[in-house]
Amino acid sequence: AAGTNVTRFAQQVERYRPRAIAMASTSALEQAERTLRTAGHAAFDQVGSGAGGLTAVATHPDVDLVLCASAGTAALEAVLAAIEAGKTIALANKEVLVMAGRLVMEAARLRGVSILPVDSEHNAIHQCLHGRQPDEIRRLILTASGGPFRDWTGGALERATPQDALDHPTWNMGRKITVDSATLMNKGLEVIEARWLFDVGPEQIAVVVHPQSVVHSLVELRDGSVIAQLGITDMRLPIQYAFSYPDRWDMELPALDLARCGRLDFDTPDLARFPCLELAFRALRAGGALPVVLNAANEVAVEAFLAGRIGFTAIPTVIEQALSAAESDRDLPREADTLAAVRDIDAWARRFSGDLAGEVESKQLHGSPAGRENSDVRGKTSAKR
Repeated sequence: AAGTNVTRFAQQVERYRPRAIAMASTSALEQAERTLRTAGHAAFDQVGSGAGGLTAVATHPDVDLVLCASAGTAALEAVLAAIEAGKTIALANKEVLVMAGRLVMEAARLRGVSILPVDSEHNAIHQCLHGRQPDEIRRLILTASGGPFRDWTGGALERATPQDALDHPTWNMGRKITVDSATLMNKGLEVIEARWLFDVGPEQIAVVVHPQSVVHSLVELRDGSVIAQLGITDMRLPIQYAFSYPDRWDMELPALDLARCGRLDFDTPDLARFPCLELAFRALRAGGALPVVLNAANEVAVEAFLAGRIGFTAIPTVIEQALSAAESDRDLPREADTLAAVRDIDAWARRFSGDLAGEVESKQLHGSPAGRENSDVRGKTSAKR
């Protein structure tokens, strides 16, 4: 299953000859089918598009393991359907657990299905926890590269462009996740994901900035020992770990050269310049609807920033105001305990955040000084800012 890149998808189908295929849109799927028929390959058990196609692929009888690596929230229903069908889930998508962590993990528990983390940080923690008992754990410590703006001043951040944000110093990732890395929201989403994957409380999760990205994450045990997982920056390692678990396979990649790595630095995240991380902790501590609102508002704000409609420092403002509005809206579901409630909260947050981003854009177009709109939208300000 893929998005809308027909050329690349057709190449992959030609190489791997799957029994079932799906694409995000009907037009993309039809174009891919024409391309594949021309190449002499058109025999599929199932063909579909949109959410239905995604679910059909994820629940196909021949499937043993589902790698969920889609962006955003589109795969939530497909993941739940795959769990119900008894498939092992290799999860590279943060939003599924941020939005519906309780639903997904409870469904997996009831069906006896394993959720294996593919994110390098959570994959590292999974490795560090191997053979450990829950009562041995004091803290999970996620590492963050700090993104491209790690050393930028607050004033410079107000002038940051989408191209600046997409220039990540360590990882080659998609546009949305790269911006999330620049705001530290990526780490905030990972904090919420870690809560559900490893069944720990917010007070047991910490974040440190580690620019070299050699230590992928750490676990502190109750006796004070700290176990870390180190490796080169290559996502093939955590993907293969999830595919092979509990075994380990050989892999022809360069070994980690510690002498060449030299020094390894660790710093405390600057929440004044990067408030998105604290907003994620706030949503996690509050629970209920707020993690869903956080995720939706962030997606809307990042999309607006990438389109040049709002400034970089407006992203956390949109998110904070959406969280505050959700806390005071009595008509919004308090708990994200059903799929319908999750989708209702998500839709509300996207509408609210879209309107708010439009107000920010309007102020920018009418000549507001750079950054001023970020602290004066609807008269509300975040305590952190």
